[in-house]
Amino acid sequence: MWNSSFYDYLATECPNLLPQSGVNQNEINLSSNLINREALKNIPHGTTVLALKYKDGVIIAGDRRATEGYQISARRVEKVYRCDDYSAIAISGAAGACIEMAKLLQVELEHYEKLEGVPLTTEGKANKLSQMIKGNLPFAMQGMIVIPIFAGYDLKREEGRIYKYDVTGGRYEETDYYATGSGGKDARSTLKKFFSTGMSEEKAIQLALESLYDASEEDVGTAGPDIVRGIYPTVKVIKNTGIEDVDMASIESVYKRLIAEKQKSSKKEK
Repeated sequence: MWNSSFYDYLATECPNLLPQSGVNQNEINLSSNLINREALKNIPHGTTVLALKYKDGVIIAGDRRATEGYQISARRVEKVYRCDDYSAIAISGAAGACIEMAKLLQVELEHYEKLEGVPLTTEGKANKLSQMIKGNLPFAMQGMIVIPIFAGYDLKREEGRIYKYDVTGGRYEETDYYATGSGGKDARSTLKKFFSTGMSEEKAIQLALESLYDASEEDVGTAGPDIVRGIYPTVKVIKNTGIEDVDMASIESVYKRLIAEKQKSSKKEK
């Protein structure tokens, strides 16, 4: 019998293709199913990601750095992925498993819509992701943690929605904003200080970028704007017309203005 869940089909027929199966077998003690702790230090981890609502929808963003312990393993990692026309996922945690889970969610939603003839509701999409995170629990308990943020525009409610998760697959909806990853606490502090209901899209994007900047000032695992290399955070806008990428030129402009303001403020303090 056909199943509208592609994830369930993989779990039954090809469990080796699930994200958690992508761990290098040399990093697992097959007799005890325990991941080698030393090997975990060499697995790239990604942080920081966030989402916040504004008057027309929701903004979702993430920095680009991946780390291996105290070393930078990559500077251009994509942490924000489009799921469908009205939703996106931002990933933090073990990079490989996170990216595979994001891609699998894309296929899951496409598969469901093709078989059922209608797209999943926003809450249904969030539940599908919760199921995948729960499936990763045995590896999460050994250190291969995947903690995403899911954001989407609910066409029925006509509003943006944000969901956060715990390692067991627990799903919780946030009313205004959320940030996670090693710099999540610092990003949330900025969001808490400057967030206001009904912000314009421009102000919401600026707040998202400033929150990531402040996180990078406090957290070694979070990248700030790299003007020399031209590397900036990824930002997506989700609203009733669909999902859009904020272009790099606009992001660069916001950061140059922010840095200029901080330099001016620093000179006054001296």
